Amino acid sequence: MDALQQHLFDSYRAARRGEPAPPAPGTHDLAVLRELRDHRRFARVLAGRPATGPLHAARTRLLTRLGFRPARP
Repeated sequence: MDALQQHLFDSYRAARRGEPAPPAPGTHDLAVLRELRDHRRFARVLAGRPATGPLHAARTRLLTRLGFRPARP
């Protein structure tokens, strides 16, 4: 049984019991990814490393080569 079938089954059961339907699969995926990113940034700060990772540094290098000045926080 995949996630969609399980969701439909749970929705049917909730409707029969008069309970609110469960959230659709994938509803909170972006929020979970944001929380993971924030947690990793916080862990970097606690470890004494810069909060920005290698992707930020690569983006900054690319924008500098293209002639854009990176914004200072």
